[in-house]
Amino acid sequence: MINHVSIGVREVATSKAFYDAALGALGYECLSANPDSLGYGRGDIEFWVLEVRSPLVSDPRSGVHFCFTADSRAAVVAFHKACIAGGGLDNGRPGLRTEYGPTYYAAFAIDPDGYRIEAFCGDE
Repeated sequence: MINHVSIGVREVATSKAFYDAALGALGYECLSANPDSLGYGRGDIEFWVLEVRSPLVSDPRSGVHFCFTADSRAAVVAFHKACIAGGGLDNGRPGLRTEYGPTYYAAFAIDPDGYRIEAFCGDE
């Protein structure tokens, strides 16, 4: 249904370091890097990061979050570790979330601009 998503950030360089590590742990690459934009994906760009003058104000009650597909539970764990090491905040350690499904394994973090992100694996 969705071809791609874009987020606005304060500083592309900070976001590049964070997302290169976090998304790299999931097998995604930065496929486009410019002074004011980054594009991540596997083959096609599906997640854009744009440096903007007025990024959204972080509000944990907004309900906005982005979930990235992981190929394994180990990748979910690596994603979470990379997020925390890269300056993100813990928003839910890796583990089963049986309230979402019997094999729903996920981890949650908050990026340097306050976006809530998740890595999810439904197998294993």
